[in-house]
Formats: sequence, structure tokens, C-alpha cells
Amino acid sequence: MTSAPEETEQHRSGFACFVGRPNAGKSTLTNALVGSKIAITSSKPQTTRHAIRGIVHRPDAQLVIVDTPGLHRPRTLLGQRLNDVVTNTWSEVDVVGLCVPADEKIGPGDRFIATELGKIASKTPVIGVVTKTDLVDQQRVAEQLLALQEVMAFADLVPVSAQAQYQLDVLADLLVARMPVGPPLYPDGELTEEPETKLVGELVREAALEGVRDELPHSIAVTVEEMHPREGRDDLVDIYVNLHVERQSQKAIVLGPKGARLREVGSNARRQIQALLGSKVYLDIHVKVSKEWQRDPKQLRRLGF
Repeated sequence: MTSAPEETEQHRSGFACFVGRPNAGKSTLTNALVGSKIAITSSKPQTTRHAIRGIVHRPDAQLVIVDTPGLHRPRTLLGQRLNDVVTNTWSEVDVVGLCVPADEKIGPGDRFIATELGKIASKTPVIGVVTKTDLVDQQRVAEQLLALQEVMAFADLVPVSAQAQYQLDVLADLLVARMPVGPPLYPDGELTEEPETKLVGELVREAALEGVRDELPHSIAVTVEEMHPREGRDDLVDIYVNLHVERQSQKAIVLGPKGARLREVGSNARRQIQALLGSKVYLDIHVKVSKEWQRDPKQLRRLGF
């Protein structure tokens, strides 16, 4: 009877965020720690456009991980707003993980982010995380850890691999150790606070990113116009989506010959959405030209940025 207050007292809960340049493995790492897909991933830079919160439940702690867009040199109003999301997020969390992939040399982008993090390091601990260690040998991992150590004074350094599930428990322990003592912030079993419509839109965008030309991903945005169970059926959800591009020529790329690429996008997205919702899905995707939306404040607001 006397042990319950002590257990509550020792329980930790709080927020951590992963930052890094685009394609550093932040979203894949978030999904691996949460144990479920709550952030979309792609080989294309700037895939993540919102701060997505994933929740890790442990007997001793509840860790809320905030996946952020990659920090980059902005060329558009959208790019500037994505950077604002990153800096606003890391100023509000209990610990920050700076992600650097093991298979790429540390560059000016990594050093710039480290310099910015140095401004908050006195009040918010920063952990250096070497990601994608499954892509290189142990010698290269050791070299990357030494190189990262020179970038800034980290509270800890840890090599991990989301794909190989390598040292994820070690990383989670390091993050939890820097959380304040407190009760859980979210109900048990909840994996994200994101609304289903937002996750559905992101899954459609992920499917659209696959196989398109390199210059197109930044021009793709998705809005879920309608999402509801079909009348008279409890096993089918109707979803109507607009996929926005900036130019007519981009619309042709997304559609593909005789609409073949869009059908493939719909098929791939439908599989992921059905797994998310646990229900059959009717998915209707329309490609819409929203001219220069990345630079238009009014359109950015309408698209959720």
C-alpha cells in the first residue's frame, strides 16, 4: 500500500524533439521509438512539414517525441515557416536530439544547427545522435562520433539505427533521464495526438512523393476535404482528398500517362490508410493546381501552414 506514491513520484514525463538537416533520419527514428508509423518518411528532403508528436509509453515514464521538419536555408515563405516550426519547438521541449547520419560527412548545415542549439544548451540539454549506423561499419561510426563531438558540447552522444533497432532503448533511457518527474500526459495506449485527417493527408502525400521528379516534392500539398463513414455501413470510410501542385506541368507529372501514376498513388495510400484506420477505405484524389502556393500567405494558411 505504501509503494504507490513512491512509484508515482519516480514516474517521469516530458517532451523531446529531434532536429537536424533534411533527410537525417528523424522521422524514421521517431516511428521506431513510438513503435508505430505516425510520421511519414521519404528519401526526399523536407518531407516533414509539421511538428508531429509521438508518444512512448513505459512503466517508468511517458516520453513525447516531437518530430520536426529539417532545418534548411529557406527559398520560399513555406521554407521560412518550416524553420520557424523547428526553432519554436526546440525552445519548448525538455531535451533535444541533434541527428546526424553516419553515412554522410558533417557539413556546414549540421554546424549551423549546432550553433543555434548552443544558444539554448544552458537550459535545455542537447544529445548528439548518430543515425543510420546500419549503413556503415563500426570504424565509420566511431569516426562520426568523434567528429560530432567537435561540433558542440553535448550532454551525451549515442549511435543508433532505427532500421536495425540498434540502441533505441539506450537513446530512450537518455531522453527519459532528462524528463521532469510527473504523471503521464496522455492516456495509456495513445500513440499520437494528431487528428486522423492530418495523418491521412500525410499518408497520401507520402505516396505521391514516391517516384516523382526531384523538383516536385516541395510543390505537393494535400488537403482532406471530406472523411466520414459511408451511410448505412460501418466497415467503409469515404475520403475525398485534393492534391495541390503549383503548375499545370506538375499536374501532368502526378497524373502520369492516362492517370496511371495517380492510380498507383491512390492504391499505395489506401493500403496505409486502411492499416491506420482499421477499416476499408474509398479514396478519391483530385489533383488541383494552386498557383505558387508556397509563396502565397493566403494559400499557405488555407493549406494549414
